[in-house]
Amino acid sequence: MKKSSQILGLPIISIADGSEVGNVKSLVINPDKGSIDFLTIEKEEWQVSVKAIPYKKVVGIGEYAATIETESAIIDLNEIPIANQLVNRKIKIIGSKVMTRKGEMLGDVQEYYIDEDNGTILGTSINLSGREVTLAADSVITYGKDIIIVKEDASNYFLDTPEELIQDKKTTHGEEFAEELFENDSAKKGTELVEELLNENNSIDEVADFKNQQYQILNGKVVKKDILDNQGNVLLSKGTVLGKAEIEKVQEQGPSIFVELSMNVDVE
Repeated sequence: MKKSSQILGLPIISIADGSEVGNVKSLVINPDKGSIDFLTIEKEEWQVSVKAIPYKKVVGIGEYAATIETESAIIDLNEIPIANQLVNRKIKIIGSKVMTRKGEMLGDVQEYYIDEDNGTILGTSINLSGREVTLAADSVITYGKDIIIVKEDASNYFLDTPEELIQDKKTTHGEEFAEELFENDSAKKGTELVEELLNENNSIDEVADFKNQQYQILNGKVVKKDILDNQGNVLLSKGTVLGKAEIEKVQEQGPSIFVELSMNVDVE
């Protein structure tokens, strides 16, 4: 997670030749998606046209620089109508008033936070009568030019620190996964979902959180048929009530066995 202020002004480095191609001048917000879609670039040689990098072309945003693969990732905004339209909408977020859909004024935005991996806006810090609170982006209805409209009960979901946005995101991701897994009748798709959340790119904490989510989903449920391990032996018998030990046994077998179990359980 990055503050918008941590990205503005960063040098932009081309990995291919190790050269600095400019600095981040502004973040182009897509208010409909709630994301940063482009980074505009500042460079002395470019006086006439406005250059930008699609966020999906950004390799990484670190403490000292933003990186792209090659300079070919840079585009002329005048050649990309949708990018030009977003720039002209002039959505800035910082300094915007925050108002509920019923017209209650909550405060004004001091900062906003971005998932540096994909450009999604995670939330904002709001000055609320001299007190700073954080509001997750899922409470936002509209990002306007001057005013951000939020749900009427947004004040019930204020967070004490921006760091809680990441925790909130992890919890939501796990809940969305659980819902998708149990609604999906394809074992192949379910296995892909589990592999995605257990892949080597995720941190130890993320994997631990996900395994705990698996436990919360299955604990206390009853196995509807014999579940076999990877060698074809009975791992769990039909009628087994799942507890921590049983769930851990399945987790050790890998994503496909876990999905098989998930699709064959019932409430006790």
